[in-house]
Amino acid sequence: MKKKFLFAAFLICGAISSVAEEKPKYKDASLPVEERVEDLLRRMTLHEKVLQLQNNSTSDINAIENTYKGGSPGSVHEMSKSAKEAALLFNKMQEYLLTQNRLGIPALVTVEGINGVTQNGCTIFPQAIAQGSTFNPELVEEMSRAIGRESHVIGIRQLQCPVLDIARDLRWGRVEETFGEDPFLIGEMGTAFVRGSQAEGVGAMPKHFVAHGTPTGGLNCASVPGGERELRNLYAYPFAKVIQNADPVSIMGCYSAYDGIPVAHSAHFMTDLLRGELGFKGFVYSDWGSVDRLKSFHFAAETSEEAARKALIAGIDMDVYDWAYQTLEDQVNKGILDEAYVDRACRRVLAAKFRLGVFDDPYGDPDKVDKVVRSKAHVALAKKVADESIVLLENKNDILPLDLKKYKSIAVLGPNSNYGVAGDYGWVEFDNRECVTLFDGLKQAVGKDVSVNQLDGCDWWSQKDDGIAAAVELARKSDIAIVAVGTRSVWLGRGAKGKNVTSGEGFDLSSLDLPGKQLDLLKAVKATGKPVVVVLITGKPLVMTWAKEHADAVVLQFYGGEQQGNAMADVLLGKVNPSGRLNVSFPRSTGNTPCYYNYYPSDREQVFDQGGSYEEPNGHYIFEKPYALWNFGRGLSYTDFEYTDVHLSDTVFSGQGKLSVTLKVKNTGRRDGKEVVQLYVRDKFSSVVMPIQQLKAFKKVEVPVGGEVEVRLEMPIDELAFYNETLHRLVEPGEFEIQVGHASDDIVFRKTIVVK
Repeated sequence: MKKKFLFAAFLICGAISSVAEEKPKYKDASLPVEERVEDLLRRMTLHEKVLQLQNNSTSDINAIENTYKGGSPGSVHEMSKSAKEAALLFNKMQEYLLTQNRLGIPALVTVEGINGVTQNGCTIFPQAIAQGSTFNPELVEEMSRAIGRESHVIGIRQLQCPVLDIARDLRWGRVEETFGEDPFLIGEMGTAFVRGSQAEGVGAMPKHFVAHGTPTGGLNCASVPGGERELRNLYAYPFAKVIQNADPVSIMGCYSAYDGIPVAHSAHFMTDLLRGELGFKGFVYSDWGSVDRLKSFHFAAETSEEAARKALIAGIDMDVYDWAYQTLEDQVNKGILDEAYVDRACRRVLAAKFRLGVFDDPYGDPDKVDKVVRSKAHVALAKKVADESIVLLENKNDILPLDLKKYKSIAVLGPNSNYGVAGDYGWVEFDNRECVTLFDGLKQAVGKDVSVNQLDGCDWWSQKDDGIAAAVELARKSDIAIVAVGTRSVWLGRGAKGKNVTSGEGFDLSSLDLPGKQLDLLKAVKATGKPVVVVLITGKPLVMTWAKEHADAVVLQFYGGEQQGNAMADVLLGKVNPSGRLNVSFPRSTGNTPCYYNYYPSDREQVFDQGGSYEEPNGHYIFEKPYALWNFGRGLSYTDFEYTDVHLSDTVFSGQGKLSVTLKVKNTGRRDGKEVVQLYVRDKFSSVVMPIQQLKAFKKVEVPVGGEVEVRLEMPIDELAFYNETLHRLVEPGEFEIQVGHASDDIVFRKTIVVK
């Protein structure tokens, strides 16, 4: 009897063991991520682990088996199909990976998403530079959540954004992909973006780590000069803020070298700084092809094998768009590379997949694509972001908003007047009609009572001027001329080359003057004597000195997404009160760059010679002023705001304290409006040179006509910290001037605090 009992117990235990083996720990969603990762990692072959460190592209739904029968890749991308087609494709791919491959490891589907998902038909939101000019992180987070919802229903679980580069050289084509020139603003906007998409189960990938956005000569991918202090105080600051406050799933590396060191092979940058000092815990995704470029671009490696080995050891966990990491398996087998580095990278990639729930539910929902993607709510949100991004720069004699009782015929002129620009990484083709143009928006907004006629007058890039005469004649016959000038941009993946684009990735400018004959068009239209409103539709600041001096109004629209024409029409007609603020300063001339507001006092604040002119040459510069044309934070409104009762919570603080500033904002004008209250700090005396002022808090508030709103701005004293001469981060005791105002050069309140 006893033997029978033992035999039965043995059978039961065997059955339990068999059941347990049928469901390994890594497939148990109730277990911690770390435990699932380690269980899976110990089961994987070297070949399977190396595959997790690579990306694959997928496009043919009928070739899934041939593409993936060799094993599961770390990530995949597809950026040419419609949302519905992509959802069906990704689902079939994931089903194959889960059911036909040995361990059933799903892929991390990843796409660009800086201004919306790059699958055809998805909502086209305003470009990142326009998102930054809203000065509204809450709105950007709402937008990012919408992008996350569209991604998730398609089956996309990783976005290759946001861009945390700092726009300091305006010649650089990718200025449009940034949130602007200020590290604090970039950190706030980047945090909001990451929180939004990841709240929808879609990982964010801040990029490009690190210091990629100030290339020598403004040439994309060129090296960036600088030292270790500048690296930490400036370029790493937005990444530190986003990592600390939003915990992104991944980070993208960069192509460039910093201080002569290629970032992609530097353990100092990718491990010691990123993980050690900044505390990043996710995985690092190479910029596309950046690993093999260690050989072909930087000449820092003799072979692809050496490039792969250096990048992996440095901390690049996934190699994308080149095949350098295919050599890792052979290098381990030959004893050239320690397998521990492969394990480290694979562990990080797997952890991201578990964290995002890809193992437990990797599928999109093709049946819901049409309901979620480009829904009415998302299109309305795109319009709202576009509305809040528009910046009114000049408005002489309050010509805006337009009085349609006065202007019965409007000439809409300029190469951007009847063209919608989605911007770099928008999914549209170059000849796109997916974005509402200014002309279409105005026609619809004014109705039949006002005549609206359009001519380009010139193109956006060439020296041809044969269309200017006709545009001038149309202006003469009209009551007012609205002239839309600027740049054009389109995603490299949609045929940018050969399309004469003047902004975007790989398209850098040697001159920031209006390209082509656009300035000639402005001058000729102004010579008619008719009122002229200049609408600058652009991906970056350009030289607009003539327009500032001669136009009746200047309105800036960084690429405003699919609703750009409707948004601009509503601002011009007063249906929307402009509330955007400059997130990047405008130069007086190309030679006036860099012109960012947070410069060192020695760089422009001379005790003599404040610049000259052609009429009165002087010094610093002989024929020019050394200051920006329009400064960071600037933005006019159709109403007026008054600040009163400004109070500080204290004037003496410890390094661990927090400053609170309260004030009342009153709308003293004739329209409801939104104001951006800005708080800047100047370190009055410090052991190392500090900027003349630095943004440290801001808040956008809506104030009705005659109304008053109390605003509270908070700044942890730790925000005053910097890296000193010996690279120690500290809040240095001393005096700091607190500045509150409408813009960096429009400060209405100053008071000194002391930090002990």
